[in-house]
Amino acid sequence: MDLQITRRQQSFIQAEADEVLFGGAAGGGKSYGQLVDAWLYALKYPESKQLALRRTFPDLERSLILTSLGLFSREVAAYNSSQHRWYFVNGSIIEFGYCDNEKDVHRYQGAEYDVIRFDELTHFSEYMYVYLLSRLRGSKPYPRQIKSSTNPGGVGHYWVKARFIDIGAEGVEHKVRDENTGEVSTRVFIPSKLDDNPFLLQGDPGYAKRLNLLPEKERKALREGNWDIFEGQYFEMFRREVHCFEPFAIPASWRRYVAFDYGQDMFAAYFAAIDERENIWVYKEVYKDKLLASEAAELLQSRIDEGEKISAFFAPPDLWNKHSDTGRSTADIFAAKGMGLTRANNDRVQGWYDLAEWLRVYDDEQGAKTAKLKIGSNCLNLLRTLPALQRSERNPNDCAKDPHELTHAPDALRYLVAGRPWAEKPRQESRFAAGARSFMRLGR
Repeated sequence: MDLQITRRQQSFIQAEADEVLFGGAAGGGKSYGQLVDAWLYALKYPESKQLALRRTFPDLERSLILTSLGLFSREVAAYNSSQHRWYFVNGSIIEFGYCDNEKDVHRYQGAEYDVIRFDELTHFSEYMYVYLLSRLRGSKPYPRQIKSSTNPGGVGHYWVKARFIDIGAEGVEHKVRDENTGEVSTRVFIPSKLDDNPFLLQGDPGYAKRLNLLPEKERKALREGNWDIFEGQYFEMFRREVHCFEPFAIPASWRRYVAFDYGQDMFAAYFAAIDERENIWVYKEVYKDKLLASEAAELLQSRIDEGEKISAFFAPPDLWNKHSDTGRSTADIFAAKGMGLTRANNDRVQGWYDLAEWLRVYDDEQGAKTAKLKIGSNCLNLLRTLPALQRSERNPNDCAKDPHELTHAPDALRYLVAGRPWAEKPRQESRFAAGARSFMRLGR
């Protein structure tokens, strides 16, 4: 076979890290690199098993499957269209699969693979990726890897960026320690842009011009491989350098509030204070999963400092629904713990509009960029998930509910602004007191 590959594709094929991400911009030859790498691995390691994934079967059929049919030699492999598998004469298998939703990953429960390949990784949720990591196993002493390719954007943009881009310099293998298990793995991001693919530039010289005609956001993502701006981002105005602040002692005169989103999958609560100029400062985070309502209430109560006066606890209306087994609501449980809840409006679209107004960036009196709502750097999950929210494909005025893990903290923040918090107004002194002060000054 006469295979021609680019320098970047060669780096991807030769990468030995546990997790490899290839791509960035459109036209860099990502899918082709995946298939060549899969082909070479299958030939080198007899009876090896590989899984190549796309989010949906139509995407799989018109990309990886179609390209493989024109690339793979029938002398050493045969394709079974009903099983979506290539069978090699040495016993190796390349299987094509898809995960249309998070439940689909369970179809691979019990399977074993030496290499798992995600094509367009940002179309997948982090749960799908992490779950399928557990399918990477086998009895033969072969190198086992997750090798992915993608462009910026998609529902998984933010977690992919955090996992591969934000960990350090590109093209360098980084050691990463898992916070839960302490296990150390290696990851590497290999960038690839259109200019790195001379074969496409020669065959279709007009492709670069067509990419340059895209709107700025799409052009930066697809032409330049920019990971800081992506298509579908809901709060495009969010800027960490504008909206994030280092924690400080909140003045006692500022009115304080708590807003939260509760479900047994996650309890996300945020403490916020409003200054005299009606700026909101989100200064404390509570974020924990798998809590009963009573446990969530106790945890929240424990995070209220001695002498810290909370003016209102904002919560969504569904917490007032009665539980069939006890006849009590979640709101009743919080009230029993000394925290009477205030029902916040749950109009999603209007809530996101209101939040966007609070996040709007403008120039202050000195000409510096600022916003009416700021988030403390200690609120890690809110800073992680808020900029990652995408627009809903069904209703562009709403935020997407998938992946669900991203929605808890932003929902709590939405309830905060929907609760219409207000600032403590300075007391106005009486005319008698003002006159007395003036008299004292004159007397001096």
